Amino acid sequence: MNGSYQPVERILILFSLIYFAYPVSAFFAHPDWHTALVKTIVPEFRKDPAYITMMVGLIGTTITPWMQFYLQASVVEKGVTRKDYRLARWDVVSGCIVTDVIAFFIVVACAATLFKSGHGEISDAAQAAIALKPFAGEFASLLFGAGLVNAGLLSAAILPLATAYNVCEGLGFESGVDKRFSDARIFYSLYTFLIVLGSGCVLIPNLPLLRVILLSQVANGVLIPFVLIFMLVLINRRGLMGEMRNRSWQNVVAASTSIVMIALTAMMLWTSTRG
Repeated sequence: MNGSYQPVERILILFSLIYFAYPVSAFFAHPDWHTALVKTIVPEFRKDPAYITMMVGLIGTTITPWMQFYLQASVVEKGVTRKDYRLARWDVVSGCIVTDVIAFFIVVACAATLFKSGHGEISDAAQAAIALKPFAGEFASLLFGAGLVNAGLLSAAILPLATAYNVCEGLGFESGVDKRFSDARIFYSLYTFLIVLGSGCVLIPNLPLLRVILLSQVANGVLIPFVLIFMLVLINRRGLMGEMRNRSWQNVVAASTSIVMIALTAMMLWTSTRG
């Protein structure tokens, strides 16, 4: 087996285009756009344990620890040089903006349909797509469902890949999709094992998948400050980074994110135990 990161990246980008089905679904759901925009710009905050837990999970699924490790591994594997750094940075920035915009339309589409259909609480992702149908039509429902399937496929491919990168790099094993199987046996074996393990967990009868997903994202939110703090320590070392060290405003943004997540985690634990 001999691969190359470039075709893998192109395939992932191609699959990512399906995410634009969500804005179409949100449009056909006919939401109250004024309310959606106002609540997005000026969100409300409630001291409700479930609300705070959802906030931690929402941030955890947006700024995930595994994403930080996967990003640096992909930059290394693509062979990004100093002269390519600016383009690589804009690649990350544009990707963050697009994902946040898509997430906004997902929230709008669900808010405009789930509660109206009486599905305030759903037990599986399929119900979210089905709930769109009475209010947005079968076309929007199919698009939303296609987006969910695509999200599952991408997650099944990328998360095990990120884990395989992290474990192999941490233990000193060869890693990378541009390596032959004979040169990176541990990497490919671990990647395959994680995909099989994930598939097996999904097949467990009566497993509350949405609850498992929520708990995993909450765990991501709790862990992200630790990752960001260590990243800040490394990125500000003159001997390691030289002139590529963080600027002051970048440190402020990363440090503020860490402080907010630590505060939200503390509030989540406090309100949960008190409740």
